Amino acid sequence: MIAVIQRVSEASVTIDGHVKGRIGTGFLILLGITHTDSREDLDWLSKKIVGMRIFSDADDKMNLDLKTVGGSILLISQFTLHASTKKGNRPSFIEAARPEVAIPLYEQMIQQLSTDLGKPIETGEFGADMKVALINDGPVTIVIDSKNRV
Repeated sequence: MIAVIQRVSEASVTIDGHVKGRIGTGFLILLGITHTDSREDLDWLSKKIVGMRIFSDADDKMNLDLKTVGGSILLISQFTLHASTKKGNRPSFIEAARPEVAIPLYEQMIQQLSTDLGKPIETGEFGADMKVALINDGPVTIVIDSKNRV
């Protein structure tokens, strides 16, 4: 699993002209799932995300985590994170998980992030054409790949 985490002061996702999810301070997370991902990847990544200390403390050092600042999460599925651009100019998405694998893992990630954070999270809609708006705070953007944890 690949997660692109953006520290935001606000973010929202709109589908067919209606706001589906909206947060203030927190993380906008773009989540890419590949066919080799498992529950183990999901559990590790969720704990890593919730524990990520990238909010400023009183000394303006990145030292505070999401829970400490009372932040929220907006989770968006994004298969294009697994694009291969090695050949030609048209990306290949062969590494992205098919919906029958990706949807259950995405739904489990929603539940796990909610459990680890201790409150519900906002989401987009798997497979929908979404319009995502955000104000990236910093900017701070972190990319985590569950396959690179060692």
